[in-house]
Amino acid sequence: MADSLGFMKTPRKVAVRREVGERVHDWREVYPGTPGEAVLPFIEQQASRCMDCGVPFCHFSCPLGNLIPEWNDLIWRDEWQAAAERLHATNNFPEFTGRLCPALCEAGCVLGSVREPVTIRNAEVAIIDKAWSDLRVTPISPDWHTLRTIAVVGSGPAGLAAAQQLTRAGHTVVVYERDDAPGGLLRYGIPAFKLEKQVVDRRIKQMVLEGTTFKTNTHIGRDITGAQLVERFDAVVLATGATKARDLDVPGRALPGVHQAMEYLTKATKALSGPVGDPIDAAGLRVVVIGGGDTGADCVGTALRQGAASVTSLEIMPQPPVACPANQPWPTYPSIQRTSSSAEEGSDKLFSVSTLGFVADAAGALTGVEVVDVDWTGSTPQPIPGTQRVIDADLVCLALGFLGPEQDGLVNELGLQLDERGNIARDSSFATSVPGVFACGDCGRGQSLIVWAIAEGRSAANGVDSYLQGHESALPKPICPDAALLRV
Repeated sequence: MADSLGFMKTPRKVAVRREVGERVHDWREVYPGTPGEAVLPFIEQQASRCMDCGVPFCHFSCPLGNLIPEWNDLIWRDEWQAAAERLHATNNFPEFTGRLCPALCEAGCVLGSVREPVTIRNAEVAIIDKAWSDLRVTPISPDWHTLRTIAVVGSGPAGLAAAQQLTRAGHTVVVYERDDAPGGLLRYGIPAFKLEKQVVDRRIKQMVLEGTTFKTNTHIGRDITGAQLVERFDAVVLATGATKARDLDVPGRALPGVHQAMEYLTKATKALSGPVGDPIDAAGLRVVVIGGGDTGADCVGTALRQGAASVTSLEIMPQPPVACPANQPWPTYPSIQRTSSSAEEGSDKLFSVSTLGFVADAAGALTGVEVVDVDWTGSTPQPIPGTQRVIDADLVCLALGFLGPEQDGLVNELGLQLDERGNIARDSSFATSVPGVFACGDCGRGQSLIVWAIAEGRSAANGVDSYLQGHESALPKPICPDAALLRV
């Protein structure tokens, strides 16, 4: 363990973001340098707060089962290389989770039940950013090759995790991506101010050097049929994500200027590298973002950096409490107020507001969003009379979440069985109803967190390796998909 009295002597301290007036004028990450560099001066003392708690509930709370007490102790002892090895033992891409995960582990921190929890996510990103800076992240090539071939469809975090595990197990792995560069939502769905793209590029380069092949601009189900894929490869892993966006069926939805959030975010990120067709630019516009989750926050931060005249975020749910609700005790991940970096940057956020429709002028141009306040006293929101009004808007982003994987194309072509939620059904080994075809990440779990995507990719790799080898795999044991749904 770390300092036995560290949790009593040292108060919690977290990374400080760059000043708002500076960061909204560029697309660099919101922390000075990298997030890991921002906490490096004090992270050893923070790691000393990790206590000898007996039963580390941070393990339970982390879908990856990260060995948090171990690498906190190693940080405190200034054994950074060993800390990086322990971190990589359970997590292929800690630089992604260290930047993007909501820190489920900190909600389960035993110290957090009586005091402020250990800054686990800051420690994680400090370890991996320092490892990259010290050139300690190197390719890991397999000792031998099985001569078995695997296709991975989708290069988001789940697909990348599955591909890296299977390549290191000695299989020949080809990752197919329909976009022009690998990374999935990491590439174009997450804004650069949260995840700079060189962070993704260096991991892709490592995987290529390990032997993973990437085929971009290839849409499986169109450029290559599902039947061809199953015929060509010994196994297929579907990691296509839950990309079917939830829509809003209200008057005016078809007006120009009303866009799905991922369409907006993807074009905005691609525009940083060069011209894009039919760009969506918020410069000088009154922007309304409907949806208060992470994707909505990403739209807010993007619009502000594009120079929007104003940004308003609408959330149909009531404002969450500051303190942990009584029905969400430790070590659960509570629904409380959390301030994203985008929320600090100058937007207005309205809670308990329902969208009634979109308003246009005589020429058919979008001019506003008609809303009404709602009362959550009962089980469903009820409109409050007299609160109906119009919020000025020239651009609207719908950040309402996702309904599951796209079914047209590969899913229907292969005749994959779906579960009651519209996701690809799979068993405890992540195998689908089609022999040799496996599914992991959001396409099987439903819309979820990046940490769950990586955990699912690693787990699916175990199932695929066991299937191909004909015996239990040496790769990490899989989580049960059904049991996984019981956790955040």
